[in-house]
Amino acid sequence: MCISFFLVLFFVICLHILVYSIRALMLGLSSIVDRVMYNSWIFVPLNFLKFNFLSSGGDYYGTHPWHWYFSQGFSVMLFTFLPFSIAGIIKSKYWKLSGLVAWVLTLYSVLGHKEFRFVLPVLPIALMFSGYSLAVMAKPAPPNSRRRSSPCYKCCSQAGFAVFFLLATNIPMALYMSLVHQRGTEDVMIYLSKEARGDKVSHILFLMPCHATPYYSTLHHKVAMRFLDCTPSEEKGIPDESDRFMIDPVGFMEEFSKNWSLPSHIVLFESQEQLLRDFLVLHSFRESQRFFHAHFKVDRDLQASVVIYTSDHL
Repeated sequence: MCISFFLVLFFVICLHILVYSIRALMLGLSSIVDRVMYNSWIFVPLNFLKFNFLSSGGDYYGTHPWHWYFSQGFSVMLFTFLPFSIAGIIKSKYWKLSGLVAWVLTLYSVLGHKEFRFVLPVLPIALMFSGYSLAVMAKPAPPNSRRRSSPCYKCCSQAGFAVFFLLATNIPMALYMSLVHQRGTEDVMIYLSKEARGDKVSHILFLMPCHATPYYSTLHHKVAMRFLDCTPSEEKGIPDESDRFMIDPVGFMEEFSKNWSLPSHIVLFESQEQLLRDFLVLHSFRESQRFFHAHFKVDRDLQASVVIYTSDHL
């Protein structure tokens, strides 16, 4: 018995050593590849820690209150599963997993810049707890329970009502968020891709917050495109191109147009299009297409639609 225990312990130790050796080897190979590509030694995990935690570099892209994940972010991700997840945590009393979720949310709450995708890894755990609470509801009642003799027990059980409630609330929301909400930036690229196929597009200028559209991943054509730069500055307080445009669209474009290569198409949101309409007409651009984008604002002014302006010089 004692020998078997030590053999298992030896095997586990050897397995851990092997795993950490492979990780160290992969990290070393990655560092060598970075050294070859960048001509200097770069340690990516250290740079990530330095940029996101030590220097708060992520704050450049916007900040949220410390409680955002608890009060808005993660609760919105769970949506109507939230009460079932809380009930599952309480009923299961599996504090290790629930503690892991709390630890991740707390750790990321320290950062000023917050995004839904940062806490996606713990979403399945929270949903697992909601599944546990539903399973508890679905357990058959004891033989002596009055609930079992009730005539509407089978069709009106707690579990059945809970499942119906989750389906009724999540399916419409999933369809709306997947097919309707903020679809304009994708529709505009699909349209431009079709236009480029007929050689009707030569140069596209995106006057939008950077990375607002799928870009080449949807266009699939060799067409010159330009979007406003949002590269973080080493000095705090210096706005990038995207910020300067959003602050003063007209002033930015008057300066920008002095040295631009005249595009065949300009893409922008309706909120900025209203301010730049006179500028665009003055430079011989006309509205050619308009795509619905959103019914309500998320983190900026209402971006109700995406508009394409085409040059009359085509």
